Parts: sequence; C-alpha cells; structure tokens
Amino acid sequence: MKKDAMITIKGIYDVEGSKDTIELLTCGRFYRRNNSYWVTYDETETTGYEGHKTTLHIEPDKVTMRRSGASESQLIVQKGVRHQCMYNTGFGAMTVGVSGKNVKSTLSDLGGTVDFSYSMDINTALTSENRVIIKVAPQNDITEEKGS
Repeated sequence: MKKDAMITIKGIYDVEGSKDTIELLTCGRFYRRNNSYWVTYDETETTGYEGHKTTLHIEPDKVTMRRSGASESQLIVQKGVRHQCMYNTGFGAMTVGVSGKNVKSTLSDLGGTVDFSYSMDINTALTSENRVIIKVAPQNDITEEKGS
C-alpha cells in the first residue's frame, strides 16, 4: 500500500575538506513493492528544483535516485561498485562516476531509515564525498497498490 509519509533528508557533503550539511523535511509517499521500497516527493523552491519529482528506489544493497522534470538526473549508489550516472546541475547535464561506499537500511512497512555514502568523480577526479540519511515516517494508508 502507498502511504503518505514525512521524509527527513540529511545530506553531508565534503568537497576538498570543506564540509556542508543540508537538511530537508518534506511530505511524500512511501511503499513497498516486492523486496524493495520506494520513496517519492516533490522538490521545492528550497532545493532549487521546484517542479521536479524525486524517486528513491531502495533495494537491499543499492539506492537509485531519480529526479524527473526539466532537469533529469539519475544516481545509483551500490556498495563497492562504481556506476556512471547522468547528473543534471540545472546548467547542463554531465556523466559522473558514483562509487558506493555503504548502503544500510532499516526500512520496513512501518518506515525507518536508509543511510548511504558515496564518492562522486568527474573523469575519475574526485569531486566530493557524500553521505545521505533519509528517515521515513508513514502517516496513513492512502491507496492500495495493484497486485500487492
């Protein structure tokens, strides 16, 4: 079943030794399909991507983040694997390397946390170290998922 959810996102970024932390609280949706979880939310003016939708597909060992809208992006974080991903900054699209360091999830149908870290590179030159912690707190059941 799809559920309304309060979603807390904390991003910790280290660019050449300069750390920055961004926190966001938003409403979205949360559901399970087979052995993975899905979290979706609409971006706002605060993130600079107003009018976009972000979808997280959380599998036991991998997180795929997709942003749809005028500036589409996809990042795949899988422990021990380097994926080449399309990332759109709003100023143009580029291919970046995303090397997964860690993926931990306590998600269940009752919510939970997914915590993942990765490094990002352009042409194999390290650009940033990143950690994202997402907490999901379902609010109530809103629609029944077909085939669940």
